[in-house]
Amino acid sequence: MSWIGYAVFGLVAGALARLLHPGRDPMNWIWTMVLGIAGAEVGGWVGTNMLGMRTDSGLMSWVTAVGGAIALLALYHAFTARSATLGSPAGGGPATGDDYKRAVFDDLKRGPDA
Repeated sequence: MSWIGYAVFGLVAGALARLLHPGRDPMNWIWTMVLGIAGAEVGGWVGTNMLGMRTDSGLMSWVTAVGGAIALLALYHAFTARSATLGSPAGGGPATGDDYKRAVFDDLKRGPDA
């Protein structure tokens, strides 16, 4: 595959992974492309070496690329999750969906220039 084709493939796979993975993923299109390319590499390696599938063409290349990108996003969120301090006397625990909603609405209240 040409470099341009691989970049477009990565951009689409990364965008699909970001759509399918819950949570906030604030990244620009270049990082989305990098996510898709890395996901294609990880998913292709897992599919070929661990599951014995042909992942070099067709629908399986898309499935493994998006799946690998989702796995990378999940790892990223697992290692960078902030603790939720709202309503918790100990100030600990993982952030919940309500915490993410509050953060999004707080960002919207502040406006684009904040």
